[in-house]
Order: sequence, then structure tokens, then C-alpha cells
Amino acid sequence: MGMAATESKFHVLAVDDSVIDRKLIERLLKTSACQVTTVDSGSKALEFLGLHEHDKNRTNQPCVSLDNHQEAQINLIITDYCMPGMTGYDLLKKIKESSSLRNIPVVIMSSENVPSRINRCLEEGAEEFFLKPVRLSDVNKLRPHMMKTKCQSQLQEEPEIIVTEENQESIEIAYVVPSEVPLTGSDTVQQQQQQKSQGNSNNNNKRKAMEENLSQDRTRPRYSSLTTAV
Repeated sequence: MGMAATESKFHVLAVDDSVIDRKLIERLLKTSACQVTTVDSGSKALEFLGLHEHDKNRTNQPCVSLDNHQEAQINLIITDYCMPGMTGYDLLKKIKESSSLRNIPVVIMSSENVPSRINRCLEEGAEEFFLKPVRLSDVNKLRPHMMKTKCQSQLQEEPEIIVTEENQESIEIAYVVPSEVPLTGSDTVQQQQQQKSQGNSNNNNKRKAMEENLSQDRTRPRYSSLTTAV
């Protein structure tokens, strides 16, 4: 039961260089029953997603906190805008340029309300732009975006049915409507009743026609064998 509950959770990747903000967004997401992975930079987020940045001078150990220590498919990425090295906008562009990651929803958060910055992120493909501090009401807006990736992953996991000539013929045969279907007991009784009613109707029509002929014979004037001389 616990394993099934874990697999049904949405998996969110939270990116922020501030420890306080990371802990806050992690707590809010877990309150919404989400599985959370937190990293402290955009480059480490790309590394976690499989897009490694070719930086030979990087010597620090990655600060990655994986909830339950299970790697799962990411349903949404929420990232801070202002971060050293790679900004949230740069991370957004990298994700949208990747053919394997472009369908993952990305949400930007920032402590600065700059309209031009917000518009640029939304035009680049961000789903939402939240102002810090992020609230639970903001996190509740993420569920529809995560549902999209959940549905897409379920569709991709469905097995593809390959139709060959052999099973095509069997499919066509299965859908052929038989010309004669054997009647059941109830169908036979109904058919007999229909035939009986049709027979009665035909008999009534014949009887009516005979009565009309008889009535015409009765009203027809009768002439004697003797003719009247003029």
C-alpha cells in the first residue's frame, strides 16, 4: 500500500540557492502530497535531469536532496529566478530546448516583481510566475500542470498494437455480422406469434373481400329469362 501511494505522487524538482526558500517550498509541496527533489543551482538541476553541463572546473559536491532516495519521472520543475551562475530563466531555456524535457512544466519564482522579467519567462514557456514567499495557494495551482505530464506518461506507457495481415483478417472476421443467426426459444415464440398474426390478418382481408363480392351480388338486379317485348 505504501509503495503504491509513493508511485502515485507527483514528483517536483525544486531549484533554489537559498536554503530557507528550498526548505519552505519543500514543506509546501510535501503538504500537497508531492514527492520533492531539491537542488541548489540550475546546473545541478540539469545534471539530475540528465543534461550534463560540460564544466571541467566544477569540483564541489552536488547539493541534491532526493525525497525517499528514489529517482522518478519529474512532473514539474519550480525554480528561483535569481541564482548565481545559471539563472532560472537560463534553466528554463535549456529545458525548453531539450526534446526530451520540453514537455515538463516549469514554474519561476522570484522575490522581485519585475513585469518585463515575468513576461519574458512566460513567453519562453513558463507555466506560472510566483512572487516569494510562495504560499500554499500558489502550490495548489501547480496540480493542473502536473496532471498534464502524468497523463502524457500514461499514454506513452500504453503498449502499441501492431496490426499484421493475419490479425487483421481475424479482426475483420470477428466484426462480420452473420447473415443467419440461430433463434433462441423466446425468439421462436415471437416469430410464431408474428406469423400467426400475419396469417390472421391475411384471412381477415380475404374474408372481407369475399363479403364485398357477396354484397355486390346481392344488390345486383336480377333479370328473368323472359324479355319484355316492346
